[in-house]
Amino acid sequence: MNMHPTPDAARELAQNVALPFEQARAMPRSVYTSEEFLARELSEIFAKEWVCVGRSTQFAKTGDYITADIAGQPVMVLRDGDGVLRAQSNVCLHRMSTLLQGAGNVRSVVCPYHAWTYNLNGQLRGAPGMALNQGFDRHDYCLPQLRCAEWLGWVLVSLNPDAPDPHSHLQQAADLIAPYGLENYVQTFQEHHHWNTNWKVLAENFMESYHLPVCHADTIGGFVSLEEMDCPPSGAAYNYHTILKDAAAPLTNAHPSNTTLSGDLRRTTVLLTVYPALMITLTPGYFWYLSLHPDGPGKVKIIFGGGLSPDYVNDPKSHEHFAALKDLLDRVNQEDRGCTEKVYTGLCSDLARPGHLSHLERPNYDFATYLNDRIQGRS
Repeated sequence: MNMHPTPDAARELAQNVALPFEQARAMPRSVYTSEEFLARELSEIFAKEWVCVGRSTQFAKTGDYITADIAGQPVMVLRDGDGVLRAQSNVCLHRMSTLLQGAGNVRSVVCPYHAWTYNLNGQLRGAPGMALNQGFDRHDYCLPQLRCAEWLGWVLVSLNPDAPDPHSHLQQAADLIAPYGLENYVQTFQEHHHWNTNWKVLAENFMESYHLPVCHADTIGGFVSLEEMDCPPSGAAYNYHTILKDAAAPLTNAHPSNTTLSGDLRRTTVLLTVYPALMITLTPGYFWYLSLHPDGPGKVKIIFGGGLSPDYVNDPKSHEHFAALKDLLDRVNQEDRGCTEKVYTGLCSDLARPGHLSHLERPNYDFATYLNDRIQGRS
């Protein structure tokens, strides 16, 4: 039986970020392992911010849908009959079964329990066996509607009716990557993964490229130099850093036909984190992303997707490019899984102590500051 008192993770995090970056250490163990801290993350961050559920190209046709859990709430996102991209509760208004599963296409939403049937806009259309209930009127029933927005090709959902509009909230981030034309990149795959690590461990891993030469020695590590990484202070809604990739890095640099990027931008990779949990790697040749969803302190659900820039999509060898990109990103992702699961195992040790941060981990410090602000109720 563990007789040690449970640490106050929120207090320890506040003490951690009170130091200036030049003296900063990694976040304390408790913020990764505490059930209480995770509950506050869900209520103060994931239930209030914008969460990515996929790309808009996944909703090309009327009735295309995906499902997601946001801060424990079952949600569906679909294209309705008027062409509107709509987010709504995925819970039946009768006996409260979940409605849709996974992803697909439907003409209407039919409850798998008693066949209550909803139009794509959430309005109840039919309910068998309800004629004898004198208080029942199907017009009184409509699935609760949620905030939904498209931003640079991503579909974002928020449970918070007062969440700031992402087009203004994320304008600085959009300006930062505007030269790439990200909204025109073509997603070629999306998968769902489940790893044995805390969501913040994976987020922090994405936010720094200090680990690339070691963790990714067999894939992309040889195409980067620590001296060619730039990690500036970031905005309130995002952080980022950039890498200059070697000219030989596969698919990473601008296509020879590209005329919109010049100079170092033709080989610059931007790694952008949109708080709280959308991680975007953007290169002149391809993009990939992770959308993270906590599943207890020690597990994380991951939406993993990626694709190519229009120049590579339209290249005669596009099928070869698709295959090469997927193979590369699969291997990179597996390397990250090994590293981040080892970190979580290590930080659970009573002997673990957070060390000082490198200058290449500035985004991690900004992330810790963001988390502290939200947990303390400062938005």
